[in-house]
Amino acid sequence: MNVIIIEDEKPSARRLQRMLESLEMKTQVMLHSVEESIQWFQNNEHPDLIFLDIQLSDGLSFEIFEAIEIKSAVIFTTAYDEYALQAFKLNSIDYLLKPIDKEELDVAVKKYKDRLPKNHAVTLDFNEIKKLLVNPIDREYKKRFSVKVGQHLKLINIDDIECFYSENKGTYLHTNEGRNYLLDTTLELLEDELEPQNFFRINRKFFVNINAIKDMVSYTNSRLQIKLNSYNDQDVIVARERVKDFKNWLE
Repeated sequence: MNVIIIEDEKPSARRLQRMLESLEMKTQVMLHSVEESIQWFQNNEHPDLIFLDIQLSDGLSFEIFEAIEIKSAVIFTTAYDEYALQAFKLNSIDYLLKPIDKEELDVAVKKYKDRLPKNHAVTLDFNEIKKLLVNPIDREYKKRFSVKVGQHLKLINIDDIECFYSENKGTYLHTNEGRNYLLDTTLELLEDELEPQNFFRINRKFFVNINAIKDMVSYTNSRLQIKLNSYNDQDVIVARERVKDFKNWLE
């Protein structure tokens, strides 16, 4: 099994490497930043399993997945508090809270091995791993999001959200009241958390709520422009390759 560690704190990376060696797992390489990781994945065969810190020295590790189609399973290692952990858990094999406990590491590795199909090659696409985690029949989608407002946390019900969008490497939600809030996630991770009957990803930058659409207008290059109830910060355009699926979603 090929394993890599992505961790900006080198002592923590070396400690995890020693713990993995005690489980007879050899670390192929240790990476320490978003930029370094992207470059490595562009030029090397992807490993079977990644141990991935969330907060790296040059940004959130989710930026790696936005730049590269990762073909590996992921176990997060993080110092984030409990509300953030809940947001990420469904999109990984497991998470390990720092400082990493050896018994918890053993359980996480066993969980990864147990979820591999018996006759499947060891290396799996990241999206395939996500599909193994949650049976669609049993899936529960997000009903609310927690956002930080100053020193406080505010809960926003999913029905009060018009759209999710990305801007300047940040991910935001926009409410029916016309407020924008920064989220600690990415649109890619939201894809498995939003009820598909209510939310549709119209392009790389937007998810829209079907209940927030007030008008749709033909746009250049066979695209559609969406008018939402209150959001008007930038044009909301259905990508040409998504128009057909979008129309089917509306029915």
